Amino acid sequence: MKRSDFCVVNTVIQSSPAVKQPRLGLCPSLCQTHMYTVFQDWASLPHHVVLQIFQYLPLIDRARASSVCRRWNEVFHIPDLWRKFEFELNQSATSYFKSTHPDLIQQIIKKHAAHLQYVSFKVDSTESAETACDILSQLVNCSIQTLGLISTAKPSFMNVPKSHFVSALTVVFINSKSLSSIKIEDTPVDDPSLKILVANNSDTLRLLKMSSCPHVSSDGILCVADHCQGLRELALNYYILSDELLLALSSETHVNLEHLRIDVISENPGHMEFHSIKKHSWDALIKHSPGVNVVMYFFVYEEEFETFFKEETPVTHLYFGRSVSKAILGRLGQNCPRLIELVVCANGLQPLDSELLCIAEHCKNLTALGLSECAVSCSAFVQFVRLCGQRLTQLSIMEEVLIPDESYSLEEIHTEVSKYLGRVWFPDMMPMW
Repeated sequence: MKRSDFCVVNTVIQSSPAVKQPRLGLCPSLCQTHMYTVFQDWASLPHHVVLQIFQYLPLIDRARASSVCRRWNEVFHIPDLWRKFEFELNQSATSYFKSTHPDLIQQIIKKHAAHLQYVSFKVDSTESAETACDILSQLVNCSIQTLGLISTAKPSFMNVPKSHFVSALTVVFINSKSLSSIKIEDTPVDDPSLKILVANNSDTLRLLKMSSCPHVSSDGILCVADHCQGLRELALNYYILSDELLLALSSETHVNLEHLRIDVISENPGHMEFHSIKKHSWDALIKHSPGVNVVMYFFVYEEEFETFFKEETPVTHLYFGRSVSKAILGRLGQNCPRLIELVVCANGLQPLDSELLCIAEHCKNLTALGLSECAVSCSAFVQFVRLCGQRLTQLSIMEEVLIPDESYSLEEIHTEVSKYLGRVWFPDMMPMW
């Protein structure tokens, strides 16, 4: 460093302690006046400005800010801040989320029930689910548009006495005349309560998720489809899916369906035979709603698959949560031309080479594949990726799935696959813990 530069830096460093700082004690009144002015500036902010700030704050911070002054307290109670609320109800000893304070719950019921529009309940036990029902039964002066019941530890709501749950739910169905979205999965909702829903909200209902609701029958869900002509999204269990339901969703007066989720669950392993859906019913749905996503989750045993995919099925997203046979996977390429995503959690040790290649050749919309606890030769896998090309935007394959052969080793395969995908790709690794 040049000597002149050093002198300048050294001069600054040495002179810094000599700089006199203002002594606050000499002018306390001036400081107090300044602080008062700043406080006055904040306190006099227009309501709409404070409202914008409050909308970005968590509830606990809004509550603290509301005690600063009368103006902020007034903003705290503006209806716009109470349109959306999630009641978190739990057992404090075992839960990972903090429960909504009982005093706050009572304040909301007394002062803001009429303002609530988007309401959800998160519970983790039967006790907290019963508390949620108690709150629901008090929402008599509300105009809720969205209702969601979430169980972090299932089946919380299913253990609530059915009469208690249905009574609380119908209070909302009757008093809210503009319900558009309802998520009541894993609950004891029944046919009579759905009829009450339809009677009061048939013109506004757009989304209904009610998978794993054993007290709902095919007739109950058919009533919803017949009267709620604006329904766009529906989630249900396979046992209440019927030809009549698909035809009702395909009527001329019904809007285009956008999302249909079907959970195929074996309720009684080894003693359950699944009914079949006629091809003309599926055809009617696709003709009416050509862009609909048909999502199917399977949690059944291999011997219970016989009914499925014998004819063309318009499924777009398929998830197999248990082992599925080669024969069933072979049907997918022949009868699922709309398939977009396929996830296979388990299959066994028999290679799926021919099945995967058939899917690649016939399922031209496939963009995502996930394989675990399966077996595929490296050559067949490379050929599969070559056929699909860069439309495979998601490819999650466990390394244990790939079987090295004379053409490719595990070290070589990622280079070849990356070439056809147009991006760097590696198989997934099993964590070592």
